[in-house]
Amino acid sequence: MATTIEGHRNWAGNLAFGATVLHRPETVEQVQELVAASARIKAVGARHCINGIADTPGEHISLERLDRVVALDRERRTVTIEGGMRYVELGAYLHAEGFALHNTASLPQITVAGAVATATHGSGDRNGNLATSVAALDLVTASGEIISLSRERDGDRFRGAVVGLGALGVIVRLTLDIVPTFEVRQVIYRDLPLTRLDADFAAIMGGAYSVSLFTDWHGDTVNQVWAKRRVADEAAPAPSDYFGAAAMAYKVRPSGRVPADVCTDQLDLPGPWHLRLPHFNPDGIPSSGSELQTEYFVPREHAQAAFRAIDGLRNRLAPLMGISEVRSIAADDLHLSMCYERDSIAFHFTWLPDWPAVRALLPLIEERLAPFDARPHWGKLFTMSPERVRSLYPRLPEFRALAREYDPTGKFHNALLDEYIFVGQRAQ
Repeated sequence: MATTIEGHRNWAGNLAFGATVLHRPETVEQVQELVAASARIKAVGARHCINGIADTPGEHISLERLDRVVALDRERRTVTIEGGMRYVELGAYLHAEGFALHNTASLPQITVAGAVATATHGSGDRNGNLATSVAALDLVTASGEIISLSRERDGDRFRGAVVGLGALGVIVRLTLDIVPTFEVRQVIYRDLPLTRLDADFAAIMGGAYSVSLFTDWHGDTVNQVWAKRRVADEAAPAPSDYFGAAAMAYKVRPSGRVPADVCTDQLDLPGPWHLRLPHFNPDGIPSSGSELQTEYFVPREHAQAAFRAIDGLRNRLAPLMGISEVRSIAADDLHLSMCYERDSIAFHFTWLPDWPAVRALLPLIEERLAPFDARPHWGKLFTMSPERVRSLYPRLPEFRALAREYDPTGKFHNALLDEYIFVGQRAQ
């Protein structure tokens, strides 16, 4: 169950974890025993976080062997899963049973619990991030006790715990809201004029169930628009022109570093939600992982101004740019969500693996986005000061209080959490 590890790294390869022991429990009871017996421990999922939020100087615990569906409640339209389940398996299971999630991750290989804990998201004006599907959760706290929280029963305590950053304990079960299964058609459009983007931003981002813009910040166009439409909502074929962008007649990839065959089907071909809403196929590996990632969330009403502010740095971006994705996410009420109480636009950057150069550039981007109160993604790279980040989350004091209750000795702390969340409350 326990493995001594050396060179334990995240998916991108940019971070060597501090943990030297990795546990792979097979039961919830084993998780409880491990957590209770450890001085410092932290859950690790698909290792897709690019910064140290899942790191620990103690022991890592992986729930990869706890990856089953516990219950499907057709009447209440919920599914309960174990904490190690990934979107790949969950999507296939739900579709076969006639159900779906309202939204999915772009990369279906990540774990549901990891995505929830960091408020990771899909796209769509009316779609909340992946954590908004959570109706209840079971958490193993520092003492080894299981705490059960639900939206229906626990109110603010639940809303504070869902996006928990791994600081409250180990999520061993999640209950998620589900909807009837649906089909989606995906069309990719190329060369969206920046003039149209500036004039019609809201219409462009709201023109399909899920819309993503891919740009390398070169020239006077956005490289690609990925428009995903629910078949039941729009029966007619997709238009060949989308705000001045032309529909692609062959399958494409978002960037030159990604082979097209790992991407989900395009060309307006209908298919089940779990094979269209993600950008990448369940059995596809979108890249080698040798990349860095950053993402900032701004209120939707500032989207055009924020885009122009970033575009003003295009000469600095170009040498380090893999590709950038712009997405829309609906507001939510989860206390540490990047979309807390505001409809948001996310600016995602995939960088070449040159951290010294990226680290020098990020403060310039953050300075340009500061007037819009941009919130950085908790699981990606940023250089914003801890004081600034804390000021962006009005419910942070309640989260700290919850963490003290569930983890009074800082068993689940790490350097990033100490710096950005628990300043003045460092674990001994």
